[in-house]
Amino acid sequence: MFDIKQLSVPIIQAPMAGGVCTPKLVSAVAGAGGIGSFGFAYSTPERIGEDLKATRALTAGPINANFFVFSPVAMPDAPQQDAAVSALKSLPAADVALSTKPLSIPSAPFYMDLRQQLAPVWLHKPDILTFHFGIPDADIIEHAHSLGILVGMTATCVADALAVEAAGADFVVAQGIEAGGHRGVFEINADDEQLSTLALTTQLAKHCSTPIVSAGAMMDGTDIRAALDAGATAAQLGTAFLCCDESGASAAHKHYLLNEGDRGSVITKAFSGRPARGINNTFIERMQNQAILPFPIQNTLTGPIKSWAAKTDNGEYQSLWAGTEYRRVRAMPAADLMEVLRREMS
Repeated sequence: MFDIKQLSVPIIQAPMAGGVCTPKLVSAVAGAGGIGSFGFAYSTPERIGEDLKATRALTAGPINANFFVFSPVAMPDAPQQDAAVSALKSLPAADVALSTKPLSIPSAPFYMDLRQQLAPVWLHKPDILTFHFGIPDADIIEHAHSLGILVGMTATCVADALAVEAAGADFVVAQGIEAGGHRGVFEINADDEQLSTLALTTQLAKHCSTPIVSAGAMMDGTDIRAALDAGATAAQLGTAFLCCDESGASAAHKHYLLNEGDRGSVITKAFSGRPARGINNTFIERMQNQAILPFPIQNTLTGPIKSWAAKTDNGEYQSLWAGTEYRRVRAMPAADLMEVLRREMS
């Protein structure tokens, strides 16, 4: 079984769903001594198999396959549904999006079946399997271990980290409040302690016996070194890789990362129904105080607008996930970034 403590470069490229993590990006990071990751939360089993096969053909380095642990969700009352659709229709871009694909309330099933998604994982056997939003069934963890696959899970507080450890995880991803993308809180309606990456890493180092991977606001080698000094075994960087040549991030996403540093990043439920951090834009601002459906129903509902925005290169209506330090992003090939980060850690 792969040992995360033996990485030649203690860096994990974060799993980011939605096409950002391409086989070329994942393989470049893995080939440079780190761990390359896929965010497969919304991917079909067919796509998962294709990506894993293509990446393994490019590198023998460690690959991580990441999935969401979805919680059962029921459709809200009709008035809330109507209010949510009305809120989206009030957006200027919505009229353009509606011209090709009208907004409509999604119907069940609201998310992919995890066990079906895992079928290609068992076939292609990536080195690592990680989960976000909770803990999968025990038999999934056991099956991964039987195939020699390392298992990790995200935690945003000590209590969740201890639950992850008790479930048999091989490492814990300590996600600080600064991290871009979806918050890994287990219970969406519970109080979020909103600990910083270093504060959370320090706490977990005192309470957990499993290795810790720090995630959030790490953009250079100095940040990584601080996390390692706080007790982490490795650091997970997502935003730092978004402007790499191999990244599948949209042109607008990369433009905003490189040129819109003054906007800052905020946590919003507007795009998906779950708290997630991204660059502030028109969609986020106009959806404040509006009705928002539960995750992932809201994510499906906003799909036509996001699709239209991507096709028209309009960053004001895309989910531009990014951490608090996104203004420090660097554009270069992933292998070059890995080498720069390695030197900066020294």
